[in-house]
Amino acid sequence: MRIVVSIFLLSGFLFAFDYNLKPIKVSSDVWCFFGKTEVPSKENGGFMANSCYVKTDKSYVLIDSGTSYNFASQAYNAMKKIKELPVSNIIITHEHDDHWLGNSFYKDNFNSKIYAPKSINTNYTSTSKPRIFKILDKKELENTKIIKADIIVEKDLTLEIDNKVFKILHIPYKAHTNNDLMVYLENSKTMFTGDIVMNERITSNRDGSIIGTLKVLDLLSTYPWQTLVAGHGTIVDKNAIKHTENYFNKLKKDILQAIEDGIEADEITNIVTMDEFKNIDMFDELNSRNVFDGFTELEFYE
Repeated sequence: MRIVVSIFLLSGFLFAFDYNLKPIKVSSDVWCFFGKTEVPSKENGGFMANSCYVKTDKSYVLIDSGTSYNFASQAYNAMKKIKELPVSNIIITHEHDDHWLGNSFYKDNFNSKIYAPKSINTNYTSTSKPRIFKILDKKELENTKIIKADIIVEKDLTLEIDNKVFKILHIPYKAHTNNDLMVYLENSKTMFTGDIVMNERITSNRDGSIIGTLKVLDLLSTYPWQTLVAGHGTIVDKNAIKHTENYFNKLKKDILQAIEDGIEADEITNIVTMDEFKNIDMFDELNSRNVFDGFTELEFYE
């Protein structure tokens, strides 16, 4: 018995976390790995953000590379079973670490060209230790490095890669962060929004803007997308943006009403409770902070 237990414990050090990844086909040429709608933890290997592969004639183009080298390696091994192609390009939607720490796997193995917002190159160095480094242990982070963008996207950019047209949409105002990108795949009318849109969980708006997010939702209505992949959540049809629309519109309306009623910052989370969303994942962890930050943003809004 003691020998069996020792072997079991040792195996945790010998073998990296198994993500048990299964690519989900969301349109004719797109497969996604959908993250957990929960906080990053040792138990989920930090896998909480969506990562998607777009198949072109000669390669894959990746939208967000995921949480670590190990995750990216397992994702690619799963995609090889569909078709073994190199990953030629990666487009990163924003700077939050759950979306791009897989860059190192693709850079090491394919020298993939990385497109990203300026904030990744500005806010991180080779010695930076983002949140995931404080959650996962050394074994899980083996080979995971800070890999910056080869090309910084500071305006809308159209890429023609093999038989596919990718429109990278640069958001010139604060939405989920100060520096967000979205990607529209014309051929299959597929939109990738990063974390500006989430479903099946409450968003974290700590770096974002209620007004900016609502503005992007208006922008999305001008595109003829048929499939929309959010940064978090598995809903990809025309209902994909409903949660974000409902949550941010309600947040804005209720906070502005509270301000008009003379409610102060120290009272706002007791007045604006957003209880109709309380059964959505991560409500307890994030909603009150969203309300407080929203008050700060909207206090002098006209």
